[in-house]
Amino acid sequence: MKKIAVIVAGGAGARMQSDRPKQFLPLLGTPILIHTIRAFESAFADIRLIVVLPSAHFEEGKKIVAAHLKSTIDFVEGGETRFHSVKNGLSLVKEESVVFVHDAVRCLLTPSLIVRCFEEASLQGSAVPVVPSKDSIRFVTPAGNQMLNREQVMLVQTPQVFLSSWILPAFDTEYETSFTDEAAVVEKTGKKINLIQGEVSNIKITEPVDLLIAEQWFTKENSSRV
Repeated sequence: MKKIAVIVAGGAGARMQSDRPKQFLPLLGTPILIHTIRAFESAFADIRLIVVLPSAHFEEGKKIVAAHLKSTIDFVEGGETRFHSVKNGLSLVKEESVVFVHDAVRCLLTPSLIVRCFEEASLQGSAVPVVPSKDSIRFVTPAGNQMLNREQVMLVQTPQVFLSSWILPAFDTEYETSFTDEAAVVEKTGKKINLIQGEVSNIKITEPVDLLIAEQWFTKENSSRV
């Protein structure tokens, strides 16, 4: 089965307090986006990569990738929301395949997770990595709030992986505010979402403190290989 990864790097990253998109910021001297792409290339030598870039930084993003990688990569502009950005990326998927959709700023994922997602999605139709919540959870409503059982709460990560025959028809619809990730879009069609064990280290770099955590993690991983 062919493998296609849509890496979503279309955001502006306002919470990083930077005038550059967070996916372009350096992590130990290499842009975050490049670390992410390399993880997919390490998992599968034959994977096709589609990178969704913000329209305002489209040419800059292409130049950054070209400066660090010799891979053949397809680029497409992002949209108004994550849903629209993913839909733009999926528009380049024309063949039967297993499709990964991944946040560009989750650069700590391992090739092992990518392979497990592929294997599960190939068998089950979908694979969405999750980790249990370590914190207490409260559900807030206009009437107040209430405690939830954290044993029943899972924190969702990416890559979210689906057979192309599942995800392509699912995105042939109008945007809804409930579409916060790809699983929500696919689930709306009646398909069952298959959850698998994610990685605690697979954090989304959103704020400056996340960048510090990622630097420490990469430093630790690199030293352990020496």
